[in-house]
Amino acid sequence: MSKPRNIFEEVSENTASTVQPGAIDRAARGARRGIRAWLMLIFLMVALMIVIGGLTRLTESGLSITEWRPVTGAIPPMNAEALNAEFLKYQATPQYDALNRGMELSEFQFIYWWEWGHRQLGRTVGLVWALGFVGFFVTKNIPTGWTRRLLLLGVLGGAQGAIGWWMVASGLEDGMVSVASYRLAVHLGLAFVILGFLGWYILLLGRREADLLKARREREAKLFSMSTGLLHFSFVQIILGALVAGIDAGRTFTDWPLMAGSFLPEGMFELSPLWTNFFENPGLVQFIHRMAAYLLLIFAFVVWRRSRQSGKFITRRAFDFVLGMMVIQAILGILTVWNAAPLTIAIQHQIGAILLWVLILNARFNAQYPREQMIKRGA
Repeated sequence: MSKPRNIFEEVSENTASTVQPGAIDRAARGARRGIRAWLMLIFLMVALMIVIGGLTRLTESGLSITEWRPVTGAIPPMNAEALNAEFLKYQATPQYDALNRGMELSEFQFIYWWEWGHRQLGRTVGLVWALGFVGFFVTKNIPTGWTRRLLLLGVLGGAQGAIGWWMVASGLEDGMVSVASYRLAVHLGLAFVILGFLGWYILLLGRREADLLKARREREAKLFSMSTGLLHFSFVQIILGALVAGIDAGRTFTDWPLMAGSFLPEGMFELSPLWTNFFENPGLVQFIHRMAAYLLLIFAFVVWRRSRQSGKFITRRAFDFVLGMMVIQAILGILTVWNAAPLTIAIQHQIGAILLWVLILNARFNAQYPREQMIKRGA
């Protein structure tokens, strides 16, 4: 039993009481900053993978490697004989026979190394994830409730590699000179899903759990719901863009706002069976992509108008960026069409999709977890 004290007795520094943290603060917090930095690195690498993947398609390099060797494929051809062996394999493909007959070895080297670099970056992303996950798990530095989330990223990354080969394999079949557009759409779509999870996790790890719980009480439910719809609609538009790219529909109709002088392009349903038109008919695929772009821009404006009701300056500003980037992306789309999808503008359009995706995620996060602000700033 402690010694009773006089109420007027001074308390020394050695006997000062300490305030015990709450249950949330006492929970295992792990290396939140370290994990966040690790995820940011992976995020940048995945974004780069998307850009390089777009360039791989635009340079028609994707079919230059005709085998899927996830591990041994990391070792490149070490001499001219080995490289020539790869060239002979490519010469047996339908694409070479239809588009590149007579190609020199020096020309093949360009597309081969481009595709090899794309695959090598994918392997590096997987390695960075694996080393980071194992390291944080073994040292018990993963915050409570985050193990499954981080493991999910690895599973999705592995699936992406398999889907990548499934996509390439379609272009090696008889009668094909490029990959199937719907497989390209699945491959690109999953890349954006992975990018979305990474971005959301990075935002969550940027604030303490206690702060997130507190902010959640002030969530703007309607704005969050509308921004979620905007995110999903943007994802659909990204898939439609992949279908356009997969069949080079952007180079088929190069006028705007009309298509070959008409609102509805001719031959929209000329392919048989009927459903193939939605994947393989350049006129119909580009028409749907255009109409979706108009609707998406209108919806973005509606969501932006709703964000004006937010009492949080940071939230309003986040949606300002979304609308601004949406307009820029629409302009880039028009320029891509007018110029028949040249490499420089087409890749800017794809980079614009990545930036827009990130900005929508950020705005949605701020609607769900509003940040504290000074009253004067929010006025």
